[in-house]
Amino acid sequence: MADFIFRISPNIVLGSYTTTRLGQFARDYGSKFMLIVDPILKEVGATDKIVTSLMERKIDYFVFDSIPTGATTEAINDALKLAREAHIHGVIAIGGSKALNAGRAVASLINESHDLYDFVDGAVPDTAAIPLICMPTTIRDAFMFTNQTPLVDSRSSRVRLLSSQQGVCRLALIDPNLCVTLTDNQTASISIETLCFAIEAYLSQKATFFSDMVTEKSLELLSYAMDGTDSLTITTPKEVMLSQGGCMASLGAASSSLGAASLLSLCINARYSISRSLTTSILLPYIIEDAAKFKADRLAKASRLLRAAPKDSSDEEAVDALAKYVRQHIASANLPARLKDLGVSIDQLALAAEDAGSLDLINTLPRSMNTDALFDLIKTAY
Repeated sequence: MADFIFRISPNIVLGSYTTTRLGQFARDYGSKFMLIVDPILKEVGATDKIVTSLMERKIDYFVFDSIPTGATTEAINDALKLAREAHIHGVIAIGGSKALNAGRAVASLINESHDLYDFVDGAVPDTAAIPLICMPTTIRDAFMFTNQTPLVDSRSSRVRLLSSQQGVCRLALIDPNLCVTLTDNQTASISIETLCFAIEAYLSQKATFFSDMVTEKSLELLSYAMDGTDSLTITTPKEVMLSQGGCMASLGAASSSLGAASLLSLCINARYSISRSLTTSILLPYIIEDAAKFKADRLAKASRLLRAAPKDSSDEEAVDALAKYVRQHIASANLPARLKDLGVSIDQLALAAEDAGSLDLINTLPRSMNTDALFDLIKTAY
């Protein structure tokens, strides 16, 4: 098992209506902020409710929402220019992964004098970051608690992992009510993606007793959220349990590592703007079947925690039940079951496999894999 190193950062506030306290928390980090907001939130009017808390506490802010296609280097360059001209004290990122990734990049690089592409190509920031407050709206963000940020290189449409300072995110403000912008299908696919984070962290070579603890709790919470509970003593609303499970899965992934499904979904999304949650959902059953050859005991335990298999089942039965469990949720939500259903060719996916093979994440997968092994996985799921 890998060495355990634990840093208590960021502060995490999770609960309904916590967004109404944003201004109270933000005052601890400054009085002038850049709000990087997912454009969809502005369309549905959610931004107005969020900024009210800032206005009531006389906190200056301006909104940046020019990220329609994701956290691209082009969009981040524009955001950095505005942030530097405004001399902001901190960044508040509100939305899904593209808003949170853009927020991390701006907070990390605002004091740097070098070009953004120097850092995209591997340079490490050597100045202090400014405070970042993350407000996720999709129950999960695998990079929120890490010092890496996935960006889309506008020059090549390839995903890059930007290194950042430790503790860029000072506060994670998680309000289940922000998930109301999601459709039922989006909630279903994101729930399966969150489940994938937890399983990948559980199987990773970097797993520790801490990551095991939080991922096991995440699996339990996700089971109740996705399937309900027979116990009348558990009355927590579904959206709250999803947020709790997503927070724990993200912590587990940060303490351990993501796996092949998440890695490939990042690269496919960067090249072809295909939803990461859909891609991950499709790949997860095949990841389970592949890992059954060398991590059957862990998969069996995960299956029982999810209540996909009885407690007295054999490991082989439990692993089979876990793969069936995921496929049943895919079918019940009427989600795509094969990569070909996403409208992308096998030749295009071969490019994404090459991209994935060049990222550092490939070194922490549950088993040794290269580009060829990743492409074999893609062919199986195609």
